[in-house]
Amino acid sequence: MHIKDIMTPDPACCTPDTTAREAAGLMRERDCGAIPVVDTREGRRPIGMVTDRDLAVRGLADGRGPDTQVRELMTERPHAARDDDEIETVRQVMMQQKVRRVPVTDAGGSIIGIVAQADLARHDDAVSARELGKVVEAISEPGR
Repeated sequence: MHIKDIMTPDPACCTPDTTAREAAGLMRERDCGAIPVVDTREGRRPIGMVTDRDLAVRGLADGRGPDTQVRELMTERPHAARDDDEIETVRQVMMQQKVRRVPVTDAGGSIIGIVAQADLARHDDAVSARELGKVVEAISEPGR
């Protein structure tokens, strides 16, 4: 099975100039907790990820306002997977990088999807219960 078989296609994306307020609005509108940050809306090459936690901890908790640009809150250089990679690739990225979501790119490097930990759980033939347990354990390990 390939990543394209379980990914959420066409995820909401933002640019580094997007404000925290706009990013939060996209998360509410699209019912998601993470948004890939792309170089441009046309190129859609991933340069970061911003999560609801980033907005709260790196933004609000540090006294930053809703007009703070995402570039100040995002995690840079996300590890992406290719749509034609095997699911094992995304599982390994999640475990090694301790992330719950992995952007998915096409052959040109543009974002075309996202895979969340929940996607692994929802598709019975994606990973075994034991493999999913290892992902959850690795992501939850303190020390990042």
